[in-house]
Amino acid sequence: MSTNNEYTFVIKPKRSLWDVNLRELWQYRDLLMLLVKRDFISVYKQTILGPVWFFIQPLLTTVTFTIIFGMVAKIPTGGIPELLFYLTGITFWNYFSSCLTSTSNTFVTNASVFGKVYFPRLIVPISVVISNLMKLAIQFVLLIVVWGYYLLFTDTIHPQLSLAFMPVILLLFALMGLGFGLIFSAMTTKYRDLSFLIAFGIQLLMYASAVIYPVSVVAPDKQWILFLNPLIPLMEAIKFSFLGEGILDWAYIAYSSVFTILVLVIGVLVFNKVEKGFIDTV
Repeated sequence: MSTNNEYTFVIKPKRSLWDVNLRELWQYRDLLMLLVKRDFISVYKQTILGPVWFFIQPLLTTVTFTIIFGMVAKIPTGGIPELLFYLTGITFWNYFSSCLTSTSNTFVTNASVFGKVYFPRLIVPISVVISNLMKLAIQFVLLIVVWGYYLLFTDTIHPQLSLAFMPVILLLFALMGLGFGLIFSAMTTKYRDLSFLIAFGIQLLMYASAVIYPVSVVAPDKQWILFLNPLIPLMEAIKFSFLGEGILDWAYIAYSSVFTILVLVIGVLVFNKVEKGFIDTV
């Protein structure tokens, strides 16, 4: 405290749900980067293969899907090579699911830190989203290698100019995963069983989000039902842009965008409310 009784830093209780200090988040950007580094390094720090697991996990999942859904169930992929079709969907789906599941445990896994040190609590879930983006970048290298092979040596895929909008689609995936994660993180402070349901539910949601099949296999007059799932327009946009197979409808993309913003706002408000007294219930 200075001699003229003016404090250099003041911590005040939040009195409103809308009291989200974005400027304070920016002031703690160094902490954000430290948390990102921690999340990224700690996952495979004491493993034998280390970061190689970033490649092994999507590759094994892709091979499994190719055998089960491609060779056994014979689910059509719209003329796209099954290996590339499944790898494309899995790569982006893993990012969304990781953002959701990791942020959904924010209060539970960080209770000891939150109870001792002050910093904007939103820093933690945001750091998870960014660290998962770094993991996606590594897995994306594998996708580009496989995608490049089929692009150069076969005539089975036809990339579209909408590839330029993929950063926007990726941002929507991130924000939707963050929004849902914030909502569930607030609920898991009281209901721990919810964390198990989330892990199970995310698997079911994958099958309902056109990851392992193209929407084109459904009758045109029934497709609108699938597109009520806000994840499907994003997934189909990715397939259309990278592979030339899929449905790119900007009206549905707009619907997904509005849904994402709504979920994110609700998530931040709920998170903001629960963080005031979560330490008494965790």
